[in-house]
Amino acid sequence: MQLKSILAAGCLALSFALAACGGGGGSSEDDVLTLRRGISAKVDTLDPHRSSAAWENIVIGDMFTGLMQHAADGTVIPGVAESWELDETGLVWTFKLKETVWSDGTPLTANDFVFALRRIQDPAVASQYSSLLYVIKNAEAVNNSTLPAEELGVRAIDDYTLEISLEEPAPYFLGLLTHYTTFPVPQHIVEQYGDAWIQPDNIEVNGPYKLVYWVTGDQIVVEKNPLFMEADTLCFGRVAYFELTDLSAVERKIEAGELDINNAFDGGRKAELDRRFPGWVRTTPALLMTYWSFNSSQEPFDDVRVRRALSMALDREFLVEKVLTPGFIPAYSFVPPGISNYETERPELSWADIPREDRLVTARELLEDAGFGPDNPLEFEFIHRSTDDNPKAAPVAQANWNEIAPWVDAQILRQDTKVLYARLRQSDFEVADGGWLADFDDPINYLYLLDSSTGQQNYGNYNNPEYDALLDQARNEFDLVRRAEIFAEAEALMLEDAPITPMWFLVTKNMVDPAITGWAENAEDNHRSRWMCRADVTTEEDAS
Repeated sequence: MQLKSILAAGCLALSFALAACGGGGGSSEDDVLTLRRGISAKVDTLDPHRSSAAWENIVIGDMFTGLMQHAADGTVIPGVAESWELDETGLVWTFKLKETVWSDGTPLTANDFVFALRRIQDPAVASQYSSLLYVIKNAEAVNNSTLPAEELGVRAIDDYTLEISLEEPAPYFLGLLTHYTTFPVPQHIVEQYGDAWIQPDNIEVNGPYKLVYWVTGDQIVVEKNPLFMEADTLCFGRVAYFELTDLSAVERKIEAGELDINNAFDGGRKAELDRRFPGWVRTTPALLMTYWSFNSSQEPFDDVRVRRALSMALDREFLVEKVLTPGFIPAYSFVPPGISNYETERPELSWADIPREDRLVTARELLEDAGFGPDNPLEFEFIHRSTDDNPKAAPVAQANWNEIAPWVDAQILRQDTKVLYARLRQSDFEVADGGWLADFDDPINYLYLLDSSTGQQNYGNYNNPEYDALLDQARNEFDLVRRAEIFAEAEALMLEDAPITPMWFLVTKNMVDPAITGWAENAEDNHRSRWMCRADVTTEEDAS
């Protein structure tokens, strides 16, 4: 790098550091109002087609806008789409697009959406989330290389008319189009720079903010995109994101006036945090759950008796009442309460109402039937996330499992959250912690995770043709009541197979400066910076 470039980069970093410590107001360097956001894990990628992390979505969703978007309260509203129609078959959607541009002034057209939706199914991209879009006609076949990309059910009728054909009816489709996997990407930039297109020197965006700085371990910084279609509504000219995995560091930053928002807090200390930081603690019921996976592709977890025994032994009530964040609910099903399109009798684990003392007896019997005992102890490792309440839950689970019998030896291992999810996607575990936040408001967003065709997000490689067939049947059912009944049948079957053990349903957990306006609680915990401001600050739109 030339000396001039080194000096420029150093000045840029200093400018961001000043803005990040400026109490939320403008930097003394350039008087740009900066929003400081903490995110709970390291960012691995900002490519919408390679990410699968909720904390990365905080940044990605500030830079790109899809056909649809979320309002501050989580309502689905138009994004790039101006209007849309669904044909009489319920399978073909036609979208009229607004005339917008990329941040370099290049027109954004329907072809950018076609390019993006083909790209995420390109096997060479190896998207972790490609299966989320298998609802699009021929998507799975394109991803598996059995059909060319041109056969994907997406086409540009003209520059501002996009047609998307589906494999089956999807009452949740407009909600799905808020998800970052469906965002357009700039074909002219991706083709020019390849994998480096997402770097600050190369990237072009269509959303409110554009990436200008990204150094792992330091911060990520975006600045206002003046060509964004509603740029005059933005309050903050800059957003700085800090990778804060240490919750005590979060508290120190808040005390020092160096942070406006953080997407996690120590739930067990909620009352204390309420006292220390009045008005900062924000929670609401969420479409969010913690579940633990068994690697059913390896012994002994290929035996349903072992999986069921370990699930039965866990004391969810103790965890929720004594260890975890107030408001959590013990989980004996997989799909969270409150989700849409699931109006039917909901299944639960068949043993949910059995006293735990009796469960432990049954668990021991199941393991003995599976061949374990004093001469053949059950030894396994449980890996858990390093963030949130998970480190506190792990020793309780270890004790619960060891209660089954003296010959059950569970070891626990704390893992960096990013590393843990990488191991999950590679099925490199025996028993593992994990969680899921709804991408859209429909049961299929949870149940598809256990479909054998899902790929990397079917962490334990569960494979039950009957379960897959029920999901296929539900996907092709137009009647929403009957669809819900089939989903319930599939969920009940899966729960008895125990490829996962549901643990608890969560509330959202955020720390937000009371001076921040435009923050609204929502079950998907989606909070775009574009809606936020500080009290007593006006936008260009307000001033006009």
